[in-house]
Amino acid sequence: MGSLERSKKKVQLWKKAIFHFLLCFVMGFFTGFAPTGKGTTSMFSIRNAIAIPKTHHESNQTYPSLNMMVNKPLSDDTSATTTITTTTVISQWSKLNETRHSKKVLAEDQEEEEEKQQDQDQDQDEEPEEANNEFLNTKRLLIIVTPTSVKDQNRGMLLKRLSNTLRLIPQPILWIVVEQQIEDSQVSEILRKTGIMYRHLVFKENFTNIHEEVDHQRNVALNHIEHHRLSGIVHFASLSNVYDLTFFDELRAIEGFGTWPMALLSANKKEVIIEGPVCDSSEVMGWHLKKSNNSNIDERPPIRVSSFAFNTSILWDPERWGRTSSIQDTSQDSLKFVRKEVLEDETKLMGIPPNDCSKILLWNLPLST
Repeated sequence: MGSLERSKKKVQLWKKAIFHFLLCFVMGFFTGFAPTGKGTTSMFSIRNAIAIPKTHHESNQTYPSLNMMVNKPLSDDTSATTTITTTTVISQWSKLNETRHSKKVLAEDQEEEEEKQQDQDQDQDEEPEEANNEFLNTKRLLIIVTPTSVKDQNRGMLLKRLSNTLRLIPQPILWIVVEQQIEDSQVSEILRKTGIMYRHLVFKENFTNIHEEVDHQRNVALNHIEHHRLSGIVHFASLSNVYDLTFFDELRAIEGFGTWPMALLSANKKEVIIEGPVCDSSEVMGWHLKKSNNSNIDERPPIRVSSFAFNTSILWDPERWGRTSSIQDTSQDSLKFVRKEVLEDETKLMGIPPNDCSKILLWNLPLST
């Protein structure tokens, strides 16, 4: 019995083996007739080719999902589907690049606008400072006093020449011209055409001495300055004066009194006479003498009014300068007082120009009439 059962089991094992062999053979046979496709390879190539890197700028970006497109069942037109899928992905990637570029450009524009705004704010902050500096550094008023005489045949031409010089001086400047009152005077018409701020003063007194008349005209101008409390630096400019323009810049630096050397020229003589102070830098040490003989060596020469300038505050500040007001005492000679102050104490004087007081910036050239 035992041997019979073992033989039956062996027969069953052989039957199973033969059945499995036949089944595999049949399936292999029919599988050989099935069509082969390239879809699997194409999908793998797509899966490997489409790799979109993410940077920290695009961490929040949502990229198109490829799972649905890759996991679609393959068909006979797999190649066409793959081409369409690749085109779609490239289009999406281009849009992302354009978005990134537009954001970068927008950020740069915003930075430029912020820089421009900062520059504008800085300019606005600097403008008040510049305005304050200009206000603090306002130039002093120059008051130019010029006496004229109807007896001078060249008066009109000399007035025009001096006005052309004064037009070149930086503002502010006030030109005071004084003359004797007459019915027909061309001075007013000349002054109106100069374009310079001016005041035309006249007087009625008659003089036989030309020097006394000129001094009176200067006193008329000084009384006008004191009466109206004009604040500035006064300089007596003769019609026969010729200037270096830097001279007027130096005048504005005067605090009390200032003086300078002047060259006297002659139209008919070949000589030049220097009058005015002798300086060491801006400190006045003495005065030039007209003559060098022993009789005049110790004498102080009379100073020309065109050789000094002064601050107008001495005309209305009696406590500071030790004088009575010319408004209260009309008999007081303002010009005489100024001359006395200039010659009395050389320490009050400032040499012009300060760095080299011996430099000539003013010439006097009288024309023969």
